[in-house]
Amino acid sequence: MNPIFKTRARTRRAAAVLALCASVCAPTHAARAQDDRPNQDQVVQDGIAVKPLNRNRIGSVWRDIAAPEQVVNEQSAQQYLALMSKARQEGALVPESDPQVRRLRAIARRIIPNTVRWNPDAQQWKWQVNLLRSDEVNAFCMPGGRVAFYTGIIDKLRLTDDEIAAVMGHEIAHALREHGRDRQSKATATGLASQLGGAALSAWLGVDVRGATNAAGQLLVLKFSRDEEREADLVGLDIAARSGYDPRAGIALWNKMAVLNQSGAPIELLSTHPGGGERIEQIESHMNVLLPLYARSKGTTVDRLPPYRSNVAQR
Repeated sequence: MNPIFKTRARTRRAAAVLALCASVCAPTHAARAQDDRPNQDQVVQDGIAVKPLNRNRIGSVWRDIAAPEQVVNEQSAQQYLALMSKARQEGALVPESDPQVRRLRAIARRIIPNTVRWNPDAQQWKWQVNLLRSDEVNAFCMPGGRVAFYTGIIDKLRLTDDEIAAVMGHEIAHALREHGRDRQSKATATGLASQLGGAALSAWLGVDVRGATNAAGQLLVLKFSRDEEREADLVGLDIAARSGYDPRAGIALWNKMAVLNQSGAPIELLSTHPGGGERIEQIESHMNVLLPLYARSKGTTVDRLPPYRSNVAQR
């Protein structure tokens, strides 16, 4: 065959491969574009701008990849019940009479009414808040409003009420914005795109590049996770500020985490979480819309707010 015709044939094959990859990945990129561009359905109020939940944002092709919300909530309820039952059997479930449990639930009672702004379904959730005895520095909120804190995060960081509200708001924000369900669908779509694209490119190049395309897909999923963490930081502090908790606690919280993590943290590119410095910078850049919410909840103005006071994290 004439070399020119060979070149043209390869070009056509390359174009076909790129088109195939684009068709598979398009829902993901379309979702990003839809989230970023202004649209008539976007609701913008005081505080952090609300982007409407769009449960079909991954496109009609991938709409059924994630489990229906009702199924997710039912599974979450069963998993949470099983976890609490196991913790009770092992003596790790802190009793309701404990002052720390009462403290957590009092903070939750103030926060929960302000969650509906971010997800109307939250009004129907069967909220639960529990405390588990563990040295782990962690907390979580499962779909449907099932919250758990570990004693380690409260004790090791010596959290103030404002800082507990920042953590709780962050974890609740993940559930409100359906990040777990969204991540599952994006991971499935990205994985399939990587497999198809890798197989097609390998066939065209005559070299197995599937490992490289799979690695690229995994990095893309990690980026989705970091984007969700950034959103949860801001949404969580918005909720906390409306509930009467100082959003500057988010800065203090990540400074404490930095002290705790001085032994070393994973490279941000390979992590599901943004770096602490980046998170602090993002929070500071949005303080102009967060602090007015807090001041209003206290019946005052921003310029009359006292400086935020925290504790020193234990090492």
